[in-house]
Amino acid sequence: MGVFEEAKGKVKEAVGDVTDNPDLKEEGQAQKDKGQAEREATEARAKAKGHEAKAKEKELEQRAAESTK
Repeated sequence: MGVFEEAKGKVKEAVGDVTDNPDLKEEGQAQKDKGQAEREATEARAKAKGHEAKAKEKELEQRAAESTK
C-alpha cells in the first residue's frame, strides 16, 4: 500500500512542473507524501507482525521447556 499513491503523486508533481501549474504540483507533492506515509506504515505493520510471530515461537518454546521439568 502507498506505492501506487506515491507514484500518482510523482506524476502529478511532474505534470504540474511541466505545465507550470503550482496547484497541481502541490497536490502531487501532498499525494506523494501521503503514499510514502502509507508505505512506511505498511512496512512497520509487517515488521511488527514478524516480531509477534517470533515472540509467540519463543513463548511456545518456553512452555515446552517448562512442561518437561
